[in-house]
Amino acid sequence: MLNELDKELEARGLRFTRYADDCVIALKSESSAKRVMRTVSDWIQRKLGLKVNMNKTHITRPLKLKYLGFGFYKDSKTKEWKCRPHQDSVKKFKDRLKELTSRKMPGTVTSKIEKINQVTRGWINYYAIGSMKTAMTEIDAHLRTRLRVIIWKQWKVPKKRQWGLQKLGVGKDLARLTAYCGDRYYWVVTRTCVGRAISKEVLRKVGLISCLDYYKERHALKLY
Repeated sequence: MLNELDKELEARGLRFTRYADDCVIALKSESSAKRVMRTVSDWIQRKLGLKVNMNKTHITRPLKLKYLGFGFYKDSKTKEWKCRPHQDSVKKFKDRLKELTSRKMPGTVTSKIEKINQVTRGWINYYAIGSMKTAMTEIDAHLRTRLRVIIWKQWKVPKKRQWGLQKLGVGKDLARLTAYCGDRYYWVVTRTCVGRAISKEVLRKVGLISCLDYYKERHALKLY
């Protein structure tokens, strides 16, 4: 039924995009937007017999628009409007990863990584067309830090921690010194050799997908 709306908007020479019953119409001025919103809403109700939800129908500037989880910005170099995941969408992604990397969450590091990868692939595949290199870089680093905390906690005692660090290439003396730093988890994994030992490459070998690397791969394919 809504394909009739597409034909009507095309006949009016309007620039628009629609997904299911979610539609955005782009105009140059607020006065034009008010006129089009009024006349199109009236057309939908008269011609299609559908009721327009005026609580969700509004006029806004591109920078404040949220559409299908995307936000929009104007590229300062190309002067073109581009899309990226809306800040609310990014927050939900971060919250989900935080939930999956909670120290209280049961399971092995491997099982947690499997769940993290599922969420990462799904989220990035959906938003891959958008620009989000900065966000993915930040999320990547924070995610690795949280996984290092999980590993450090699971090693539990100094003897196991020293063994783990030495196995990852840290010298005996430094490994022993670090192993007795205690349970100040975030301080240990960000201020000592733990971050270098449990590196991005080490986490990759146990299966962790890099958000940034996966985004770059999928973004390139989407653009192609």
